[in-house]
Amino acid sequence: MYGQARPGSGPGYPTPYQSSSRTTSSSNLLPPQASVPQSAASRPSSMQSHFGASSQRSSLLSGSSDTHSMAEKFDLASDPTMWATDLRPEPDDALHNPDPRLDRGPSRNIFTGRGMQNLGCLLIMAACIVALFLGYPLVSHFDKTRQNLAVATTVNATGQVASMGNFGLIDLDTPQDLHMIYGYHDPSQELQLVFSDEFNQDGRSFYPGDDPYWEAGDLHYWSTGDLEWYDPKALTTKNGSLHITLSEAPDPTINHDLNYTSGMMTTWNKFCFTGGLIVTSVQLPGFNNVFGLWPAVWTMGNLGRAGYGATLDGMWPYSYDACDVGTLPNQTLNNAPLSATNTGTNDGELSFLPGQRLSRCTCSGESHPGPLHEDGTYVGRSAPEIDMFEAQIAGTSPNNFGAVSQSAQWAPFNAYYEWFNTSANLIIPDPTISQLNSYAGGILQQASSVVSESNQNCYQQVDDCFAVYGFQYSPGYDEGYITWIADNKISWTANGGGFAADTRVEIGPRPITEEPMYIIVNLGFSHSFSFIDFQNLVFPAVMKIDYIRVYQPPDQINVGCDTAARPTQDYINTYLEAYTNPNLTTWKDDFKQPVPKNNLTSTC
Repeated sequence: MYGQARPGSGPGYPTPYQSSSRTTSSSNLLPPQASVPQSAASRPSSMQSHFGASSQRSSLLSGSSDTHSMAEKFDLASDPTMWATDLRPEPDDALHNPDPRLDRGPSRNIFTGRGMQNLGCLLIMAACIVALFLGYPLVSHFDKTRQNLAVATTVNATGQVASMGNFGLIDLDTPQDLHMIYGYHDPSQELQLVFSDEFNQDGRSFYPGDDPYWEAGDLHYWSTGDLEWYDPKALTTKNGSLHITLSEAPDPTINHDLNYTSGMMTTWNKFCFTGGLIVTSVQLPGFNNVFGLWPAVWTMGNLGRAGYGATLDGMWPYSYDACDVGTLPNQTLNNAPLSATNTGTNDGELSFLPGQRLSRCTCSGESHPGPLHEDGTYVGRSAPEIDMFEAQIAGTSPNNFGAVSQSAQWAPFNAYYEWFNTSANLIIPDPTISQLNSYAGGILQQASSVVSESNQNCYQQVDDCFAVYGFQYSPGYDEGYITWIADNKISWTANGGGFAADTRVEIGPRPITEEPMYIIVNLGFSHSFSFIDFQNLVFPAVMKIDYIRVYQPPDQINVGCDTAARPTQDYINTYLEAYTNPNLTTWKDDFKQPVPKNNLTSTC
């Protein structure tokens, strides 16, 4: 505020009054008031001593006030550097221009304009703090509860299907008249739509995070010796259907040293269902008489992730809730029972499985997802498999034709891998197009399987049509069943009695699974599945899926991957590395995790 301009150099500065006897310090100066000139009598003594005598002398000699006014006008400090200082009060400088009327005491009246503004700001700040630390958590809690209920039930109290844009469990493009249908197993039973994807929106991608329910794999399916690398870019939607493309890799060195690329995607840990009907409308790849391709749509229990070997080790293909030798490695204890050593395909050995990792025999306190039986033992848990179809070529040359293998995989195994396929348990409505599969199992799995002739027109290289495949099932033991559908007709049914206890190998009954099942679609090929006719295969080969839909009885809605009856999420979170790293192939040796103690072989 106090400038350092040279005296007399700036406009409006008076010519300095010259006085060699001036000694007053500038620190003692006070700014004069603008309206009332300060008299000499009112000045400090130091100033009186400086000006007093000369002023009086001038007045007596001249008899005029001119000399006095001039002295006031040119009352300068002794320090020449301060001569240019403007001592007049600034018009906005209230601090240096006190007002006695306002300075008599502090005002305690808050009802002023400024006071109300301050109060308003405080109230707004308090409201924001309350909203942040109380309102937001409450809204988040109730919104999450609402979303969980929507996923868990998909219907409200009046039976209306939940609608969440086109990100809900039910695709908005599913025709309204297909939201309720009659079942295949019991044509009098009404079923309600709980999940659908019509794949009508072109250009969808299925990289991780792109889709709320589907996620494409980026891995090699080494466990079946596949020749292709699964790459998310091989899956997209076009012309109202999902396209999965198996193609030759231009440069294997940038394709993980594999010559082919294809696609697989799943709803693992995103959408699962327990019981009900699942159907899909499919155009199979290639020709209906050329060997080699392995297209499939299938389901698996959520505790095992397809392509992630460590999660499947000791889990697939078990469906078992008993505590006996069936839970142990090789299905034997001290080389017994004898049938487990002489009724198999590998020098008589029946099973090379490592044992059920999460069995009913698991010792209390060991790592297990639960729940518990009333007797305090764990519920046996696993990753069972039920296939909608695996397409293949059947018949003998030159009369080959397209077919689908429709199966469920099991462990522990029956002697000779022979399930009890009596007429009461194995029902084939049309034996002319469906026959019991000659493959019944091996040291790693047992299969209940029937091969049915597919729609011979609905192949990529034959005609532009789609055929319906699927299965309907009810979990349980004797009362359980699985009914498969091929070309929109029942192809065969397996009843739960077919998987009863087998005294020959001393195992108990295996239930039609109660695990929450997720959906898998893929197109691959492998020498382990079929002879590959490279000479006549045409690339790219494309499997197209028009839709996938899931139905359940209205009074038995059971969707979700983490249910109270079969929880999975906490266990998955505990061992997340195994569920996210496909390079981990085994639980103990590769993932370095202990196998829970089994009370048949360990001291609990």
